[in-house]
Amino acid sequence: METVLKAIADWIKGILTAGIMSNLSGLFDDVNTQVGNIAQQVGTKPSSFEPRVFAMIEALSRNVVLPIAGIILTFIACYELIEMITQHNNMAQFEPALIMRWIFKTAVSVWLISNTFDIVMAVFDLTQKVVSDSSGIIAGNTRINDIGLSMLQSSLMQMDVGSLFGLFLQSFFIGITMRILSIIIFVIVYGRMIEIYCMVSLAPIPMATFGNHEQSHMGQNYLKCLFALGFQGFLILICVAIYAVLIQSVAISGDAINSIWSIVGYTVLLCFSLFKTSSVTKSVLGAH
Repeated sequence: METVLKAIADWIKGILTAGIMSNLSGLFDDVNTQVGNIAQQVGTKPSSFEPRVFAMIEALSRNVVLPIAGIILTFIACYELIEMITQHNNMAQFEPALIMRWIFKTAVSVWLISNTFDIVMAVFDLTQKVVSDSSGIIAGNTRINDIGLSMLQSSLMQMDVGSLFGLFLQSFFIGITMRILSIIIFVIVYGRMIEIYCMVSLAPIPMATFGNHEQSHMGQNYLKCLFALGFQGFLILICVAIYAVLIQSVAISGDAINSIWSIVGYTVLLCFSLFKTSSVTKSVLGAH
């Protein structure tokens, strides 16, 4: 009777062990791929990330948004001219230098909105240069080494059925968690580029406000947001470099499950840090 029960127990152990190894096999592949591609993605210029989307955004900005910015600039210029005349007693105390100053401000504003797209791309060229230079300095192996899993299978067969069933549930949950985390990393990195495209498409409108002292805060804040988006890539690289150091300190050994949980914790920390990079850069540059 004991022999039959032992045979049944060994059969159940074999099923649970195979299930655990199946759950853990290739567990980190998705995360390794996403983290490994971060440096390449954040170091890519908007024009190179997806050329067809970039061409569409440029056409929309120049052909749809720019005329609206021109109307806004016309309104602002006329408002400033009327205010300037009324402040000087309907030109009774008017100085010719004031009208020259108004013409110069208006001309500069027209030049700004006419070349807005080039100015915005220059901002990202500058920030992407910083990111590219940083990627050469910030180096680290971000791959999680799961070679220790090969030693796990022999130790699993020595455990009882109840413990194996608990490990099976943990390994199943860990597998789902790691795939969710890989999706989150993908969304953060690619979502940043989509946000850049959205900001670029509306660029002429805030740039049209630079000619007016009362409304120029809109354009100033817009430029701060652009620089924040650009330097966000720099902070993302720093987060990945810290993550690389942390996971290399985790060795998957005989107590593989606890080691894997530590790696899951570090990956969750990476996702949280990537989420915070946007607010940190905006806080540093005073954007809102």
